[in-house]
Amino acid sequence: MREPVVYIMASGRNGTLYTGVTSNLSRRAFEHRTRAKPGFASRHKCILLVWYEPYERMYDAIAREKQLKAGSRKDKLKLIEEMNPHWKDLYETLA
Repeated sequence: MREPVVYIMASGRNGTLYTGVTSNLSRRAFEHRTRAKPGFASRHKCILLVWYEPYERMYDAIAREKQLKAGSRKDKLKLIEEMNPHWKDLYETLA
């Protein structure tokens, strides 16, 4: 999947959340899963891809990421529950 995407990684159901943006979701999710890069997500073991939203333009994806990061945890949990109520690791569904 090579397109601008906003995504949320989690350490587990209702665990620590990490919101990010990328142009290659499968590569970036793999980096989180393997903790290939040091940082917040690696320290907090955010290895499950639990939500994502594709965009046509990176500018729009970045704007959405900023909106989500400025929003509440409650709002992020609602997005996850709507798309992925069982908190399955969506990495396995990526082509």
